[in-house]
Amino acid sequence: MKKTYVTTLPDHVGAFLQASRCFGSLGLNITRVSYNKAVDTHTLFVEAEGTPEQLQKADEKLKEIGYLQSDDPGRSIVLLEFKLRDVPGGITDVLELIQKFNFNISYMSSQENGTDYQLFKMGLFVESPKRIDDFLAQAEKLCAVRVIDYNHAEKNFDNSIFYRSYAEGLTQRMGMTDEARQELLINVNLAMQVLDEQGLSPYRTFDSISRFAELLMLHRGGAFSPRVTVHPVSEHTRMILIEPPCGSNTVILQSGDETLFIDTGYACYREEMLTLFRKLVPNFDAMPKRAFVTHADLDHCGLLPLFDSVTMSAKSAECIRLEFAGEDGFRERNPLHRPYIKICKTLTGYRPMDPAKISVIGGDLLPQTVPLKAIGEFVFGEMRLEVLEGQGGHLPGELVLIDYEHKIVFTGDVYVNLKDMTPEQAEYNRYAPILMTSVDTDSEVCARERDEVMQRLGVGEWRIFGAHGMKKDYRVHA
Repeated sequence: MKKTYVTTLPDHVGAFLQASRCFGSLGLNITRVSYNKAVDTHTLFVEAEGTPEQLQKADEKLKEIGYLQSDDPGRSIVLLEFKLRDVPGGITDVLELIQKFNFNISYMSSQENGTDYQLFKMGLFVESPKRIDDFLAQAEKLCAVRVIDYNHAEKNFDNSIFYRSYAEGLTQRMGMTDEARQELLINVNLAMQVLDEQGLSPYRTFDSISRFAELLMLHRGGAFSPRVTVHPVSEHTRMILIEPPCGSNTVILQSGDETLFIDTGYACYREEMLTLFRKLVPNFDAMPKRAFVTHADLDHCGLLPLFDSVTMSAKSAECIRLEFAGEDGFRERNPLHRPYIKICKTLTGYRPMDPAKISVIGGDLLPQTVPLKAIGEFVFGEMRLEVLEGQGGHLPGELVLIDYEHKIVFTGDVYVNLKDMTPEQAEYNRYAPILMTSVDTDSEVCARERDEVMQRLGVGEWRIFGAHGMKKDYRVHA
C-alpha cells in the first residue's frame, strides 16, 4: 500500500538525506517526492510504498526525528501592504511595531513609484488570529494597511507553512473535516507538481483551485440559481432541463406517471437540488427514483445515492464499483487528471453509490475500436432511445442517447454547448481544463465521436441536450 507523508524538513544540510535513510532502513520504496522552496521552505511531500506495518514504523520514526509535527490551525502567514510616506525612516515605526508583537518577517518587497508613497509588502508569520487583529489596529494608526492575498503578490515569498495555511483556508470556507483537510493538502501539492512539470506556474495552480472552491461555495443555499427550462416532447411527455452554475446539467423526463433523471450534478448541492426536485416533481419523495447516467464523472454522479435504481454502461458501472471499494476510478488512473479529481471529490463531498443499485445496459469492459457503437435500446414512455457507447474520448463508458422519432439527442460531455452557457457556467468551466490540462481523456477521439453523432442524425429539426449549457437547435438539410 501507498501513503503520502507531509513532512517538515529541519533547516540544515542533509535534511532530505536523513528522511531518505529513515524510509530505506524500513525497506520502504519512495514513489513520489515533491519540494519547492519558492512555494514552501520546509514542507516535503514523500509518497512511500510498503506494508501497513512498515508504514506504521515510518510514522513512529519520523516523529522521533521531528519530521512529523502536529498542525496548529492558528499559525499562518499574513501578507500585508503598508502605504508609507517615501521619506527616510518611513518604515521604522512599522518595523518597531512588528518587533513589539514578536512577528517574524518571511517576505518583503517595495519599490519607489514616482509618488510621495511606497507600497511596502510584508509577509508576517503569526500564531494567533487575535494577535494579528491587535497588530492591525495599531498599525492603522501609523499608516494605511491592507491585507492582500498571496496570489496577488508581485513575487513569491518564503512561507514555511504555506500548504497547511492554504488547505486550512479552503477547508474552513467549505466546512470540511480535519481528515478532508489532510487529503486536500496532499492533493493540492500533487496538482502543483503535475502542472509544474507541464510548465505552469505553481501559483496559477493554487489560484485556480482557490477560485474553483470559491465558485462552489458562492452558489450554495439561497444563492443556488440554476437556469430551468421546459421542453415538450409530445402531448404526454416533457423534459425539464436544469443547468446549475457549477457541475453537470440534470434532465428530468416526465411521461404520464413515469419520471427519469438523466445525470445528477455535484454532491455538494444535494439539499439545493432536493428542494428543486420537490418543487418540479411534487411526489418526488414518495415515488420510485430512477436515473440514467451518461458517464461516471463525479459532477454527473454526485446525487446517485439518492436513487433506487440507476442505468449506465458496463464501464461506468465498473468505475463506480472501483470507487465504492476505495480504489481509483478511471479518471484517477490518468496522472494528469488524478489531482483535480481527488481535490474535487474532497471539496464536493462525493461518495460513490452502492453498485448493487446499478442496472447495466449493454456493452462490456473491452476497449472499443470505433467512435460510437450501438449497445442497446432504452425505452421511456413514448421515447425509444438508441444507446450508443463512445470510444472513451471524454471518459470510457460514455453514452449517447438518440430518439429518432422525436429528434432528440442526449450527448453527455461528448458534445457541450459552450456558446449558450450562462456567465456562471462559463466561469466554472474555465478551471477544469487548467487543472486537468484537458477535460477529455483523448480530445481527438472525442472530436471523432461528435462528428459521428452528427452523421447519425436524419433530415429535420433536432434538439441536442449536452451535459453543460443550454440545448442546441440543429437542422439537418435534405
